[in-house]
Amino acid sequence: MERWRGLEDVPGGWGRSVVTIGSYDGVHRGHQLIIGRAVERARELGLRSVVITFDPHPSEVVRPGSHPPLLAAHHRRAELLAGLGVDAQLILPFTEEFSRLSPQEFVTAVLDRALGAAVVVEGPNFRFGHKAAGDVAALVGLGREHGFTVDVVDLYVRGEAGGGEPFSSSLARRLIAAGDVSGAREILGRPHRVEGTVVRGAQRGRELGYPTANVDTLPHSAVPADGVYAGWLEVAGERMPAAISVGTNPTFDGTERTVEAYAIDRVGLDLYGLHAAVDFQEYLRGQERFETIDALLERMAIDVKRAREIVTP
Repeated sequence: MERWRGLEDVPGGWGRSVVTIGSYDGVHRGHQLIIGRAVERARELGLRSVVITFDPHPSEVVRPGSHPPLLAAHHRRAELLAGLGVDAQLILPFTEEFSRLSPQEFVTAVLDRALGAAVVVEGPNFRFGHKAAGDVAALVGLGREHGFTVDVVDLYVRGEAGGGEPFSSSLARRLIAAGDVSGAREILGRPHRVEGTVVRGAQRGRELGYPTANVDTLPHSAVPADGVYAGWLEVAGERMPAAISVGTNPTFDGTERTVEAYAIDRVGLDLYGLHAAVDFQEYLRGQERFETIDALLERMAIDVKRAREIVTP
């Protein structure tokens, strides 16, 4: 999959495209319906598919300080799009100047001139242009002027997550913030992931016999609620079953919130400075303060046993 940043990166002579536009944070199962349709239409027409996303999140520019927690880092989003068969991702820097483009200006500059859109695939609530002035009806009208059609896909998927609420990025964020990573997994179609660099911590885990990778998560990451989880630690292409702790380590009067993953039954790992991904499969328990180290060790043994049972065949 090609990946472009800014309109100037779009290759000259790219030709006509099937395009879909959105933040697509998390590339959840609703998003997958829209993106999948765009890929399908492109193949039917012998064209290439392009997904347009934004950086930073538009809300950060429109309402500074309101950047939502991200369900997927930008490089992870690209991996997920590539896995769906997308031919190219266009990342548009969302600036104040860009936010002032009218719907007509956006269509002319991006969909027509840059990408030669033949079909635009969107959900029914799609909005675009300055102050979200454009909707699907406006897009259809502009499509007539610029020579593209609009394919509207019902992106709503429901399940048990959120009590049957339609799947959305905002619902996934709420569930993750509450520690319901199982519900988030249903929405995303995979375990929720946070990523970052492995850094040195207090090294108490090593002293206690449970050496952990202390992951310095990327900015704006959607980190689950404090507690203990079963999941996986992935480093340098190796995916290892893990017991994961999120929180401040209250037994040791900690104040800094951390994400630490213990690679179950692995010894001698040297992961400092490496990029790591932590996937959250299931919530085990909330954060607790233990009166003694022995009580903590006893509970950690139980946590690791449960995590091993959940994430290993």
